[in-house]
Amino acid sequence: MPRQPSRPRRRSYDQYCAAARALDAVGDRWTLLIVRELLAGPRRYTDLHADLPGVSTDMLAGRLKDMERDELVTRRRLPAPVSASVYELTERGRALLPVLRALAEFGAPDLGEPRPTDAVRAHWFAVPLLRALEGTPGRVVQVTLDAGEFHVRAGDEGPAYGDGPAADPDAYLRTDTATCRALASGELSLAEAVAAGRAELTERVRSA
Repeated sequence: MPRQPSRPRRRSYDQYCAAARALDAVGDRWTLLIVRELLAGPRRYTDLHADLPGVSTDMLAGRLKDMERDELVTRRRLPAPVSASVYELTERGRALLPVLRALAEFGAPDLGEPRPTDAVRAHWFAVPLLRALEGTPGRVVQVTLDAGEFHVRAGDEGPAYGDGPAADPDAYLRTDTATCRALASGELSLAEAVAAGRAELTERVRSA
């Protein structure tokens, strides 16, 4: 069987600079948003496409191939009886979490009210909330917003967050999107939001 031609490398900045080298790998459109999705754990291609509204199937497939080549993601087949492949971040890919956190902190003050054309997913608030949730009871916090549910793993070496309810949460946070936006931008601390009645934080009571 003839060997498949390798995917050509993207254009480089050709600058001997660490920041330029990083942008060679992750500076293309959609790449860091794919990382954002995979920080929640392994995802199927169809799940990625559903949570990246606006990306074409060709663009997503191309970006994933680029990211595999650059050792940011890997693809593996799920064991039987599931007949599907999933993409997941490599250690190099997971190392981009601080980059996503810095970008989220930079962009949070510009969120404002959602625009009519804006898609919204509850778990998109997870990375911006990581700083606000540091110091909460336990390691897994389940967050309920009007837009849906997600959970955050504070201080965990695994995925930074997950979409949907947590299997075994240590604490529950219930709030609304506007308060979540204020927490993400630093306008409110979690303690201030709870004191003002804008958020409810409940520690799970475990039996002895």
